[in-house]
Amino acid sequence: MLPPQLPPPVRRQAPPHRVVIVAFPGAELLDVTGPAEVFSVATRVAGPGRPGYTVRVATAGGDPVVTSSGLRLMADLALEEVDGAVDTLLVSGAVEVGEGGVEPVLDGAVVDWLRDAAPRAGRLGSVCAGAHLLAAAGLLDGLPATTHWLTAGRLAADHPRVAVDPDPLFIRAGRLWTCAGITSGMDMALAMVTEDHGPELALATARMMVMYVKRAGGQSQFSVPLAVPEAARGDRIDELRVWIGEHLAEDLSAEALAARLHLSVRHFSRLFRRRTGTTPAAYVESARLEAARGLLQDSGHGLPEVAALSGLGSVESLHRSFRRRLGTTPAEYRRRFR
Repeated sequence: MLPPQLPPPVRRQAPPHRVVIVAFPGAELLDVTGPAEVFSVATRVAGPGRPGYTVRVATAGGDPVVTSSGLRLMADLALEEVDGAVDTLLVSGAVEVGEGGVEPVLDGAVVDWLRDAAPRAGRLGSVCAGAHLLAAAGLLDGLPATTHWLTAGRLAADHPRVAVDPDPLFIRAGRLWTCAGITSGMDMALAMVTEDHGPELALATARMMVMYVKRAGGQSQFSVPLAVPEAARGDRIDELRVWIGEHLAEDLSAEALAARLHLSVRHFSRLFRRRTGTTPAAYVESARLEAARGLLQDSGHGLPEVAALSGLGSVESLHRSFRRRLGTTPAEYRRRFR
């Protein structure tokens, strides 16, 4: 007599990864829709039977908001309705442009809500000037963070306990992620897909979206010659930054740069940090490192020529800079990005 046939085991599909993106009046539209589209496409590419993502937009009171582009964005739920089961919580950003320059927008309702709700999220991130809201809520204290280079100096000045780095596209510090903004929010979302589901799904998602999947977080968010818009180049520090990018092989010590502006080293260093959010030495190294990256990606120069043309001087200095700032070697960087 044959034994009775047992029914096949029931396979329970893992629940989707819950993503909530916080928006408020004046928020950059792409800060919200960019990451949302990455998660949506990843879910479609993964196909049925695999856990994907659900994305919801939350606003104060669940009200529609008018974004920076003038387009109205509908909300899926109110901030008060966001419970502790959120896997990824992202905060969009907003800036205002006035006579004094670019100012980050701090939405008080969002900041107050973040203090209580953000610690309960599995993963927390900000897009562009959204880092200012996280910092205002005390969530970035003691951590490395980045934001759009235009507001990085303000972030460093307002929140000295935050280790602001204005260069990377995005930074991960444990469960907390920050990014430079606009399209880098999509790069950060792709990195999150990689963490959740592996590089194959991230690559397939990038192909579907015609994105450059190699834009890792450590890549620079700006090009030195383009770091200062033409309209802003009346400022002496901004003009000096452009000059630095064109004279990388020269003496760019703080003493030499201060002399060029006919300032004391102390006064120059204070002005430079206030304008850029970093020291002259750190900025010069970033500029030289960026030049070295470009030479490794786009030229056939050997390492001694790359070191000389970028102003880093020697192959040893080139290696030290790459290892300290990027965690890799020049040869590995060329292999990966060329």
